[in-house]
Amino acid sequence: MACPYARFLERDDDTSTSTATSKLTLNGSVNSDALHEILSLTGYGQPSSAKPELKRLPSSDELVTYGNYLQLNRLLDSQVLLSAKHDQNKNPVHDEHLFIIIHQTFELWFKQILWEIDSLRVIFGNKQIDESHMFVSINRLQRCVQIWRLLCDQIIILETMTPLDFMEFRSYLSPASGFQSLQFRLIENKLGLTEKTRVTYNQISYKNAFPSSRQQTELTDSLEEPTLLMLIERWLERTPGLEDTSFCFWDRYKRAVAQYIEYLQSNAQDEPNPTAREAALEDVKKTADTFRSLIDEKFHQQLVARSERRMSHRAFQGALMIMLYREQPRFQGPYQVLSLLMDVDALITKWRYNHLILVQRQIGNKQGTGGSAGYSYLRSTCSDRYKVFIDLFNLASFLIPREFLPKLTTEMKMRLAVADIQPSVDDDKQEIEAHRISGQINEKDINEDDFHPVND
Repeated sequence: MACPYARFLERDDDTSTSTATSKLTLNGSVNSDALHEILSLTGYGQPSSAKPELKRLPSSDELVTYGNYLQLNRLLDSQVLLSAKHDQNKNPVHDEHLFIIIHQTFELWFKQILWEIDSLRVIFGNKQIDESHMFVSINRLQRCVQIWRLLCDQIIILETMTPLDFMEFRSYLSPASGFQSLQFRLIENKLGLTEKTRVTYNQISYKNAFPSSRQQTELTDSLEEPTLLMLIERWLERTPGLEDTSFCFWDRYKRAVAQYIEYLQSNAQDEPNPTAREAALEDVKKTADTFRSLIDEKFHQQLVARSERRMSHRAFQGALMIMLYREQPRFQGPYQVLSLLMDVDALITKWRYNHLILVQRQIGNKQGTGGSAGYSYLRSTCSDRYKVFIDLFNLASFLIPREFLPKLTTEMKMRLAVADIQPSVDDDKQEIEAHRISGQINEKDINEDDFHPVND
């Protein structure tokens, strides 16, 4: 595509490169000096002394093609229809092809989700996470959200298969079952679902569905390594402001809640209708009990022990502070992270439910091909016990109106208005070395303390 700002004038002769250069115009004006450097890159003008180093081009038999890069010969030959294999006349059931394609696509997307989860675990595994990591984290979480949306829609495609169509080849599938998807179990484990919160499958551990040593090793590793929930919890425990002496969020929040409850009770008592007043006072009591379940740390720990809450008391405080002050620059990224984690949880639940409805439409209350209870088992997995980040959903129970929200101190506003990016030792050394070479500082001005970044 030609450059719109440069054009050739008609040449009187065609004898030299310098003539060609002088016959060029830039925005209508001759400017040989400005064009000389540009044209040297395209073969005009004086050759540049700095030549780019080109990598060796592959030979003709090494050239990458669309097909061999994607290994389409393997991918597109991996749909083996059991109905054709077992039928004497080798007549396949038409819809079995769709059934295989859909489930293979699920597994490919599960692989991508695991790729993203593992990268997020690396990011949040750092002891210090600054705002420069937020964009990457948000981008990869958004990708997971979009993939789960797509997976929910893929089930709709499978619903075009009627129960009678499915019945034609279903008997060939036994004892295979979707429960045997190792990648889906790894997704659950790496997000933070525990065996304690799982519904028992045929009264045995879900790990029994994976007999090979490789599968067992992968499952064990996914359980022993820090889950995304654990890493998010540790990250939230370091939320700026929880220990800030000039603000002390938790003490101020408890006082604000007391004022809010007192306000609600006062309004309820002013209700002239006795029946309405009694109902309003009962609502105030329930609201106070809800807040007490969070403010009382021992009560919170009891809920954690019963798996009704998943995060530590301090992490819950951090998440709540981010929710309440999400408009502050330093909390905007973390707020998006928390929202996206809820999106992931919600969409996995939606995917489970869509699968549940599909199974009910296809086989009713029949037993699953893998021996499970089928519909009744799948229905039990759609409960809150399978939401890994259930605490983030429940944060809404502890929000208070803006007029009761504790005001940030000047120091706290400043702290939340700037990015927390601590220079590394290597960065400091490089900066000092650059200044030394440029003559801006002398060797005697370099202090050993410059190599130790001050903690926030």
